[in-house]
Amino acid sequence: MNQHSLPAAIPNWINGEECAAISGKTFDKLSPDTGRKLCDVARSGSQDIQNAILTARRAQAAWADLTPVQRGDQLYEIVRIMRTYQKEIAATVALETGMSYSAALGETGGAIAQGEFAAGEGRRFYGRTSTSAVPNKYAMTVRQPLGVAGLIIAANTPIANVAWKVFPALICGNSTVLKAAEDTPATAWLFGKIAQEAGLAPGVLNIVQGYGQEAGAPLVAHQNVDVISFTGSAAVGRQIASIAGQRLAKVSLELGGKNPLVVCDDADLEPAVKWVLLSAFSNAGQRCASGSRIIIFDAVYDQFRAMLIEGTRKLRVGPGDGDDFGPVINEKQLNNMLAAIQAAQQKGAVVLTGGCRLTDDAHAKGFYLAPTIIENAAPDDEFSTSELFGPITSLYRVKDFAEALKLSNDSPYGLTACIHTRSIHRATEYTRKVQAGVAVVNAGTFGSEPHMPFGGLKQSGNGSREPGTEALDVYSDLKNILFNIDPDKL
Repeated sequence: MNQHSLPAAIPNWINGEECAAISGKTFDKLSPDTGRKLCDVARSGSQDIQNAILTARRAQAAWADLTPVQRGDQLYEIVRIMRTYQKEIAATVALETGMSYSAALGETGGAIAQGEFAAGEGRRFYGRTSTSAVPNKYAMTVRQPLGVAGLIIAANTPIANVAWKVFPALICGNSTVLKAAEDTPATAWLFGKIAQEAGLAPGVLNIVQGYGQEAGAPLVAHQNVDVISFTGSAAVGRQIASIAGQRLAKVSLELGGKNPLVVCDDADLEPAVKWVLLSAFSNAGQRCASGSRIIIFDAVYDQFRAMLIEGTRKLRVGPGDGDDFGPVINEKQLNNMLAAIQAAQQKGAVVLTGGCRLTDDAHAKGFYLAPTIIENAAPDDEFSTSELFGPITSLYRVKDFAEALKLSNDSPYGLTACIHTRSIHRATEYTRKVQAGVAVVNAGTFGSEPHMPFGGLKQSGNGSREPGTEALDVYSDLKNILFNIDPDKL
């Protein structure tokens, strides 16, 4: 998709219709690759959010009255049309994020798989039957919808993030208000267009554009939003939990990570280098599961360090299918990372490669950071404990397995972790004892699939898990139904 394929202005979807923000205000969406303006975007405010929520509330009862199988059939129709539009979706994702078309096409395939899985849950919407200690009493537990789901997503994998939240919320019988990421508005808008083409009832899916404080905050605070699901930073997650907690709204938080990848002295080093490069730099490091702390045994540290630097310097940076990763999402994020690198250097950290904005002719107008490896950052320094969300990783030297495990767990986050080793003993012990929601052996720090739960400990989330069947626990509630039989009336 070229720039001219996007609407000149990206609107909201409310009650099945496109609409501008009530204020008439817009903001600019810029290309991360070129810095040029791609389109205007509706700058929604509290009244737009109010309208979307009331619309969702009115539509929810009829949607919930459908059987889960009927709801699943409607989701399958959305998925079918997504397949028809797969290339257009991928082109939109690539245009908005700066990632390559091939990477965006892979992400779109993942979103379709997520939709298929969630739709299938309509035929597996399991409750349970149980027994009672009381004679002539029978018990069952069923799932019931919560009402209106407020969904707030990040821009790093935009169509996957939409699918991750919208499909599970809908299959459970909720209506939805999705606050699109301000950096990827067109992807969310296109998904709304597909949902309307699929015949989804007006008001069941509403999509609002805008900034977090102006559009996201009113969604979180509104008393008619029954469940909030948020993917983003730990700082914003804490704010959401505090605000929603005042009205006891249900909240699912998938937050940041500072993910360790351990390279043992018995690791196969060439594959380990490959996986570190993918973990640290794919999608420009813009993954909550990015491998940002590389923990290396002393016995192989110097050798692995040299191999990793060589591999990093060979990476191709740009938006093409032949490139390894593209730009970061906006200039503010780029400047934040440059400031973090500079602050780390002032405290004694050393930049082994990268550490600067790319300013050659091919990259100067975009938001490109050279792939960066840092050494000698203290484990308790802010650089080592804060999520940076860019193509930056840091190396740490340890003497043995015990020290590697301790350093892995010495973090405010606990999202993902990985170990490279030939030892089943080390692999087993590490995956059992590392404090993370996902533990991987001999691969990268990422790898979620639609049928697997994803989430983390500590500041990486609040204990909820999406997607997988566990997402049903986020978007539905349980009801016990008890039948008492009078034997004299049989």
